[in-house]
Amino acid sequence: MSEAGVTREGLTGRRPGREARFGNGMNGPAGRHRRPEGREGERRGGGARAEVVPPAAFASYYGRPVIKPPSWEAPDIAGYLFLGGLAGAGSVLAAGAELTRRPATARAMKLSSLTAVSLSAAALIHDLGRPERFLHMLRVLKPTSPMSVGSWLLAGYGPLAGAAALSDLTGLLPRAGRAATCAAAAFGPAVAAYTGALLSDTAVPAWHEGHRAMPYLFTASAATAAAGMALLAGPLAENRPARRVAALGAAAELAAARTLRRQAGRAAETYERGAAGRLMRLAEGLGLAGAAGAALLGGRARPAAALAGAALLAASACTRFGVFHAGLASARDPQYTVRPQRERLAAAG
Repeated sequence: MSEAGVTREGLTGRRPGREARFGNGMNGPAGRHRRPEGREGERRGGGARAEVVPPAAFASYYGRPVIKPPSWEAPDIAGYLFLGGLAGAGSVLAAGAELTRRPATARAMKLSSLTAVSLSAAALIHDLGRPERFLHMLRVLKPTSPMSVGSWLLAGYGPLAGAAALSDLTGLLPRAGRAATCAAAAFGPAVAAYTGALLSDTAVPAWHEGHRAMPYLFTASAATAAAGMALLAGPLAENRPARRVAALGAAAELAAARTLRRQAGRAAETYERGAAGRLMRLAEGLGLAGAAGAALLGGRARPAAALAGAALLAASACTRFGVFHAGLASARDPQYTVRPQRERLAAAG
C-alpha cells in the first residue's frame, strides 16, 4: 500500500512498489489469466459481444430548443391570419354578389372586408411595435420573401377594399366602385393564401413540414369564414351562394387539415395535443355543424342561418389559432427539429 502524499513540491513519502496495480488490474499475477468481460460476454451470448454502452437517448443542450420559438403573441398574429383570410375571401363573395344582383349581401361583404383588413393591419402593426416598421417593409419588393409580397398585397388591397365599401355606402362613383370591387376580388385569393406561405417559409417544424398543404388550408378556411359572414350579415333571400360556399369550404378545410397533419410527419403530434389539439378538434366540429346547418336550415329561417354563419366563423378562427399554437409547441420541443433531419439523412444514406 502506498503512503505517498501529494504536495506543491511533488510526490513525497513512501512510493508504491512492484505489487501496485494500475489500469484495469490485468497486469499482476492474479489478473494475468483473467478473461476480459467482453470475451466472457461472447462466450455466454453465443458469439455476440455484450453491449457496453446503452443506445444514446435524444437530448438537446440543457433541454433548450434547437431553434428560437417565435415571439409572436396569439391575439396579434393568429388574429392577423384569421382577419386577413376573411377580408380576402369576403371580397370575392362581394364581387360575386354584386355581379349576380344581390346588393344587400354585396354591401355587407364589402363592409366586413374593409373592417377585417383594417383590424388585420392594426394587429400586424401592433406586433411590429411601431407603425413605421410596416412602411419600411415597402421600401423594397422581394418576390422570394412571403413577408415582402404580403406587405405589398395588403398595401394594394386595402385601398381597393376601402374604395369599394365607400362607393357602395355613399352611392358616389358607382362605376369606379364596381371596378374597385372587382379589383379587390382579384387580390382576394392571394390575400387569403399568402399567410400560409408566410408560416411555411419559417424553420418552425409544424409549419415548415406541412408547407405543401398550408396555403390550401388557409384558403379553404378563408372561404369558410367568408361564407359564415355572408350567412350572418346577409338577408335570407340572397344567401344561396353563401350556403354552397359554406359546404365546399368546410369540406375543403377538413380535408386540407388532415393532409397537413399527414405531411407534417412527427410534428403532426403538436396538432393533436394541448391547446392546438383542442382548437383543431373544435374547428372540425364547428365547421361540420355550421355547414350542415347552412345546408339544411340556412335557407328557411334567419336565426338558423345566423347561427350557422357564427359557427363557420368560429371554426375558421379556431383553425388559425390551432395552427399558430401547434407551431409554437413544435419550436419549443427540440425533437421535432432534430429527429426529422436525422430520418432524412438516414433515408438519403
